[in-house]
Amino acid sequence: MATTTEEEQEEYMQQLRSKATELFIREEWNDSIQAYSQFITLCTHNLSLPHSDPQKLHKSLCIALCNRAEAKSRLRDFNSALQDCDHALQLDATHFKTLVCKGKILLFLNRYSMALHCFKTALLDPQASGNSEFLVGYFEKCKKFEFLSRTGNLDLSDWVLNGFPGKAPELAEYIGSVEIRKSEISGRGVFATKNIDAGSLILVTKAIAIERSILAGKDLSEDTQLVMWKNFIDKVVDFVRKCHKTRDLIGKLSIGENEDELEVPDVELFRPESIGEMHSSEDIDIDMVKLLAILDVNSLTEDAVSANVLRKNNDCYGVGLWLLPSFINHSCCPNGRRLHVGDYLIVHASRDLKAGEEITLAYLDPLTSLNKRKDMSVTWGIHCKCKRCKFEGEILFSKQEMKEIEIGIERGMDVGGLVYKLEEQMKRWKVRGKEKGYLRASFWSLYSEAYGSERCMKRWGRRIPALDAVVDSITDVVGGDHRVLKILMEELKKKGGGSGGGNLEMEKVFKLAREVYGKVVKKQAMKTLLELCIAD
Repeated sequence: MATTTEEEQEEYMQQLRSKATELFIREEWNDSIQAYSQFITLCTHNLSLPHSDPQKLHKSLCIALCNRAEAKSRLRDFNSALQDCDHALQLDATHFKTLVCKGKILLFLNRYSMALHCFKTALLDPQASGNSEFLVGYFEKCKKFEFLSRTGNLDLSDWVLNGFPGKAPELAEYIGSVEIRKSEISGRGVFATKNIDAGSLILVTKAIAIERSILAGKDLSEDTQLVMWKNFIDKVVDFVRKCHKTRDLIGKLSIGENEDELEVPDVELFRPESIGEMHSSEDIDIDMVKLLAILDVNSLTEDAVSANVLRKNNDCYGVGLWLLPSFINHSCCPNGRRLHVGDYLIVHASRDLKAGEEITLAYLDPLTSLNKRKDMSVTWGIHCKCKRCKFEGEILFSKQEMKEIEIGIERGMDVGGLVYKLEEQMKRWKVRGKEKGYLRASFWSLYSEAYGSERCMKRWGRRIPALDAVVDSITDVVGGDHRVLKILMEELKKKGGGSGGGNLEMEKVFKLAREVYGKVVKKQAMKTLLELCIAD
């Protein structure tokens, strides 16, 4: 017969469990975690007592651990939540509620095959019959994402055609045929290990943290930007404190110094399934000086020249940190572009890539002159030594005519005449192939204004190159660019083509559109993106 002390202890445990449950139902997550922790400690202690009921205590422990895991996950303390799930499953490997809880957390963390195993096991439980609809939904979602994470076959067509409704769709993280190696450009870089066609996805990854403002970046005051930056840093710090593995991966990023001495990490470390060991959520020491330097060098803004943002309201300025893309170097002749969908960043090839070729993005505007790119490079801390910069530097230094063209632009001279002069000079200097593309890209503002002016084309149209030739020349060196695509579409509309233009013209447009947006939508949805491109 139980003693009075045992009866009192049993009553206290019952009160503690009721209190924890009530707090959990009221979604008071921190208080419920504290109450469940007390209950779990008491249960664990009672297991060692001689007259305890192990079966009953194990059952109580499983429920308490599972509920505490759920509460922790609501606070985004996912690693600690998974520890609770694993503890519960050690007591009962088929505990239905814990399997579902763990599966949902793993799915959120993009660990699809592990989440799939949890839901598959849960479906075998008799309790699954009463929860079959939502459980099968999670199971099918996991199967879909696991497939996408292996293949990179992403399709956003429905979302685009429906006008970007609601929140951005959840995407599956994907790393294609790439590796990290030492780079001749700077430090370390991301390289293709196989040939990659223009438009093909290279990687899809979710931000460690992102902070946005509802205003476009150019309209933000300095104070607002500082508040955004502080909030962004706080989010990164919070994530790092809760996940040691993330801290370790962030620690591998550059601080902008001693690039050649940095370790080259295995790309496999950045796959969600390779997250590694779980750690407790206790506070850990963070080198804030180093972290701030890493964020200063590696954080990306959504409103960049090499990026497109897919959402209903594009007038939204965001800054975020994406780990693997941080290893992608700059080039004034980029071969990649990025697409932002919600918190996900998609990198795709903007022109055909060969195995062994380094993947690059443009952090400086590739459709501006060398002098303007040099001015922008001061902000980015980039010292570009690419073939294009070297060639243009030599031309500007040695050819007085180039200086005269730049002076003509500043003075607002006739753009058609300036394009004609540049083209004639290139003939005299015997500039051919990619070098011709370099100069045309640098003076894109002239070409776009000339082709967009009916008056200018009447006067100069027969004496300057056709738009198609210039587009091919520029995209050959800088890949697809939405500004070039826009001019091409506007020219097609002038000819009476539009979306119903001739097959050859439209095929050229769609080819360039795939280089700009990537192969993420089918043809009808791509037409919608083209219409938005013209309206932008």
